[in-house]
Amino acid sequence: MMDPTTDNAGYTGDPGKARASLEALRAEIAKAVVGQDPAVTGLVVALLCRGHVLLEGVPGVAKTLLVRALASALELDTKRVQFTPDLMPSDVTGSLVYDTRTAEFSFQPGPVFTNLLLADEINRTPPKTQSSLLEAMEERQVTVDGTPRPLPDPFLVAATQNPVEYEGTYPLPEAQLDRFLLKLTIPLPSRQDEIDVLTRHAEGFNPRDLRAAGVRPVAGPADLEAARAAVAKTAISPEITAYVVDICRATRESPSLTLGVSPRGATALLATSRAWAWLTGRDYVIPDDVKALALPTLRHRVQLRPEAEMEGVTADSVINAILAHVPVPR
Repeated sequence: MMDPTTDNAGYTGDPGKARASLEALRAEIAKAVVGQDPAVTGLVVALLCRGHVLLEGVPGVAKTLLVRALASALELDTKRVQFTPDLMPSDVTGSLVYDTRTAEFSFQPGPVFTNLLLADEINRTPPKTQSSLLEAMEERQVTVDGTPRPLPDPFLVAATQNPVEYEGTYPLPEAQLDRFLLKLTIPLPSRQDEIDVLTRHAEGFNPRDLRAAGVRPVAGPADLEAARAAVAKTAISPEITAYVVDICRATRESPSLTLGVSPRGATALLATSRAWAWLTGRDYVIPDDVKALALPTLRHRVQLRPEAEMEGVTADSVINAILAHVPVPR
């Protein structure tokens, strides 16, 4: 892998060029994945905010391919773990292995030691193994035998789950759901997008060979650091802060919900709104930025009442109703 700080890699620390590079990701990923711009944007927002993403969609909508294409376009290391009922925590984090030559134990890193970890079908593994990711996601480190070991930067967990299959699954507990910055729903493609997918395959597209598909690095770690620094300088007015708080407090008072958004969720909405504002070319946040990121940031942080769920109410519909009623600052 080339050094991302060298000129011949095409990376700089300039925020303007960093934004242009991150915007170019859409075009690069589109060489492999058709019609998933919102998911691509969500993954970029998560990287800017140092957060993690839960991808929900039926099998076969290119969730895995999307993460692999993003890693290739950013020239980041990526690993995939297939979560199964017999997966052990050490299979994810790593473990101590006895070396007969030295008569000592040495640490063998698990797949979590990467930049982009694809946790495939995370709800198919028991809570004990699911919880092995909590420290990694929150503290950016893994502790084995009392010794903390830092994870590389950037580090993002992109976990997938199937929304329609329940047999043999273990629903993610609220504490773990709250660790995901965004929950992105991956829809079935439109008719034209599906025609484009089939046409590509008929012409020889191989989803396991992204280089052959033309996916090339267009940004790197230096661009990401420059972008994060610029996002941190994006202005947030007191009125916008109060707007975010009012939205989150309204979820706690909603008659359709048993669990509203926590202060952690409010902080997450402020951060994602800030990143989205910078990506769209502004150095300040407006109410529309908050509205644009409210659903993916909050939908997994609320819990519906059983009777509301039976009536067909969804988390998205509750949040949309709240956005329609909370006064918007001028």
